[in-house]
Amino acid sequence: MRMYDIIFKKRNGEELTKEEIDFFIQGYTKGTIPDYQASALLMAIYFQGMNKRETAELTLSMVHSGTTIDLSSIKGIKVDKHSTGGVGDKTTLVLAPMVAAAGVPVAKMSGRGLGHTGGTLDKLESIEGFRVDLQLDHFIKNVNEIKIAVCGQTGDLAPADKKLYALRDVTATVDNVSLIASSIMSKKLASGADAIVLDVKTGSGAFMKTIDDSFVLAKEMVDIGTNLNKNVIAMITEMNEPLGYAVGNSLEVQEAVATLKGHGPEDLLHLCIELGAAMLVVGGRTSNMEEAREILGRTIKDGTAIEKLKDMVKAQYGNCSQIDDPDLLPQAKHIVDITAETEGYVHGIDAEEVGRAALVIGAGRETKESPIDYSVGILLIKKVGDKISKGDILAKVHINDMLKLEECTEKLIEAYDISMEIPDKRLLIFGKVDKEGIHKY
Repeated sequence: MRMYDIIFKKRNGEELTKEEIDFFIQGYTKGTIPDYQASALLMAIYFQGMNKRETAELTLSMVHSGTTIDLSSIKGIKVDKHSTGGVGDKTTLVLAPMVAAAGVPVAKMSGRGLGHTGGTLDKLESIEGFRVDLQLDHFIKNVNEIKIAVCGQTGDLAPADKKLYALRDVTATVDNVSLIASSIMSKKLASGADAIVLDVKTGSGAFMKTIDDSFVLAKEMVDIGTNLNKNVIAMITEMNEPLGYAVGNSLEVQEAVATLKGHGPEDLLHLCIELGAAMLVVGGRTSNMEEAREILGRTIKDGTAIEKLKDMVKAQYGNCSQIDDPDLLPQAKHIVDITAETEGYVHGIDAEEVGRAALVIGAGRETKESPIDYSVGILLIKKVGDKISKGDILAKVHINDMLKLEECTEKLIEAYDISMEIPDKRLLIFGKVDKEGIHKY
């Protein structure tokens, strides 16, 4: 079997066999298939697609490219949550402590930034000393003792996905249903969770740009999990503007802390309550979504959620004083106001363009090897629906390298859609997908 023939076959739109998919995954994982051939196949898949059988085979092949984790020694139903990626998406930092404080164990394995979207691990690492490279016994011990741990996937957990994940980021092959579904579900299936809640983003700042495509992706992932006896729920949520106000690693940690203390952005809190409620339901805490929402709300009011975040930070060697006082988190040297050039109402904020503006100043990775500057980012001041006058501050850029300011500013100004008409109120959650099917709101 030759990699050339597999690339040729998929380039021409033909269906790959299980054996061909296994040959590719095993060879690329071992290093016998080079990046340039893997990139060629990824691009062929991007344009020609994969059917459900191919996607399932790709997922399982990636699962079996390394070891699978046994979390049976963790007491209770282990619940994981995954987002398909968005701009300003710091939901894990908020809902994981809430869910853990409500008594459901959260065994969370997260990823790093991908393109214009931020990664949970990068955000957590902006906390001084915080370690995401936990050994399995330490990870399990933390979940059993404090009901929460967030770490990165180990080198032997779905290693094929780890290599492909980084390669897709730099070869413009990220936003493909089969590649996204297999990437997400291979990690989730290999990481041993009993139940999974998926946050499938849709809109300008997501990999799935349309609501219909997002439902297709959600159904693909729920079907994969259901067929392997996992309780999976997917919610389709908006990413036509950044979530919350903060975009950038330490800025997003500050906003997450504010939310857990009861004074965060309304959209962020609402989404975390909904996703967290689904986690309580699949985790067996309650069968009623309304009761689940009330339970989560109490963890904010009584302070147990923010204390749970501090428990996790301490257990993973982070500096808890930065949670007590977020001003101690990394700070940029300069804060520059970006002002409106016209008046009207904010009709839209292109989340992807905001993400790219943050990428320009160092908040994300342009290549696999790019370092991240934890201190930089963008704090939005005006969001969709806000009325603005000429000269009003739209956003504040937290920046270290002033040579990058002009390009960042251009992208931010371009991201704002301002019109004299009052915009309609938008939905934040468009529906959900579970084993019973698609439910649109």
